Parts: sequence; C-alpha cells; structure tokens
Amino acid sequence: MSTFAVAGVTGRVGSIVATELLERDHHVIGIVRTPARAAAWTTRGGTPALGSLDDRDFLTHTLRRVDGFFTLLPENPFDTDFHGTRRRMADAVAGAVRDANVPHVVALSATGAILPDGNGPCRDLHYLESALRATGANVTILRPAWFQENVGAVVEAARTAGIYPNLMLTADAAIPTIATRDVGRIAASLLLSPPGTSETIDLVGPMYSPRDLAAALGTSLGRDVQVVDVPPTARVGALVQAGLPPSFAEEVAELYACFDEGRIRPQGDRALTATTTIQQTLPSLVVT
Repeated sequence: MSTFAVAGVTGRVGSIVATELLERDHHVIGIVRTPARAAAWTTRGGTPALGSLDDRDFLTHTLRRVDGFFTLLPENPFDTDFHGTRRRMADAVAGAVRDANVPHVVALSATGAILPDGNGPCRDLHYLESALRATGANVTILRPAWFQENVGAVVEAARTAGIYPNLMLTADAAIPTIATRDVGRIAASLLLSPPGTSETIDLVGPMYSPRDLAAALGTSLGRDVQVVDVPPTARVGALVQAGLPPSFAEEVAELYACFDEGRIRPQGDRALTATTTIQQTLPSLVVT
C-alpha cells in the first residue's frame, strides 16, 4: 500500500483522484481547509490534513514520506489579491515539495498555461509549473482542454431564457473538451504509475463547438436553446452580469483574447485522450 496526498480533495477533480486511489486500497491524505470538510473526508476512509496550500510548514509536514502528491491552484474570483494569493500558494507548494523530498508530483494546470503572462488566470498556473519543475521532483503537469463542466455556468440562462451565451469568436469552431471525471482518473493512474521523467501532458476529449454544446444542453433540458454570440468588446460586461467581479471578468476576457489570437493550443510533450461525452456529463449539471 502506498501513501498519497491529494489537494482539492472535496472538489470535482481532487475527489475523483482520491476515490480512485482509495478504491485501490491505498492510503490517501486529503488536504482540507475546514473541520467540516475534514470530518466528511474521514467518513470516506481517508486521513484528513487540516490546513492551507499557502502554509509551507504545514505542507512540508503533510508531505513527508508520501509516495506521490496531487496538487492544484484554487481559484477564488472574489479575492482582491487574486494573483498574489495564488503565487504565494505556488511558492508554498513548491517549497514543501522540495523540503519534504516528494518523489512525484501530479499538478493540475491548463492549456492556457503555455504563456507566462497576458493570459488571465492562467499566468499563475504557468508560475506554478515553473516553480514545481525547479524542485528536482519528478513532475507531471496535466493541461486539460476546455472542461465540459463549464457548461454549468450557462444552465440557468438556458433553462429560463433559452439562450447559450458564446464568448468564443465563432459558435461553429470545434474545441477539445474533457470531463473532470476523466481528468481525475488520469491523474490517479499517473500517481500509481509515474512516468520515468518530468513531462507535460495535454488532456483532450471529444470535439464540440459552442453550437454543439448548446444543442446538447437544449436536449438535456427539453427545450430549444439558441446561441447568443457575445462580441469581444462585450465580454467583460457579460461576465459581470453573470456575477463575476469586474477585475476577474477582465482576467477571463484576457484569456479569451489569447484564444482569439490562436496563442493557446496544446503543446505538451504528449497527449492523452478521454472519451466521456457531453451527454454523459450534462445530467449532473442540469439537476434542479
């Protein structure tokens, strides 16, 4: 039996990573931020570690003698020091990996992290990738394509108004998508069978255009759903109207601009392809 530490253990990806490892009878230390989450994690059979990803000493203690570590960089759109908070976490995580001499790290990043800056929230993921590579550990970077669960952000608009807001330049160009369940399963498999050297892996799944996603969402809801294109100049306003703070809306719009310019595309050392379809993902997103 091996021991693994998993960050984000109550989230979409981290929970799958942990479940996959537990089902194979491994010891899983789940990093959680609150006593309530710690208690919930204990009932699942794991060992809770109550603390924060920005606490290097806590992480170093938690990571000593683990066989592998799954980590990520939490995203709080309402944090007034968004980038500062995430970079402090990245520094603490990388420092703890070095201090604890962790042999293998699987880190959740994103395709947008290929750019060092000018890419909105993904600039911090680029920073995390670089910090982890400098630790000397065997580091596996996972760069998922567009999450199928992103459709969840427009379910209410589709349900009540029959619209699917599209922030891409065109609603007809297909993009690679992937379900978070597949990301979690892949991450767990890599923890159990580490690659021989550090590498960056692009994670992709079925290709869908925004129009395809709107049609699938409409079928799932049982009503017509029409694509409404949001031009680049209106993106920030649309995101604010959807509930994001203006500062974070600007970050997201910056990321979309990178897609517009073709500056973001899979460029990893290799790619892994998943098979979960949007039709399989939607039922969990449209529940009332």
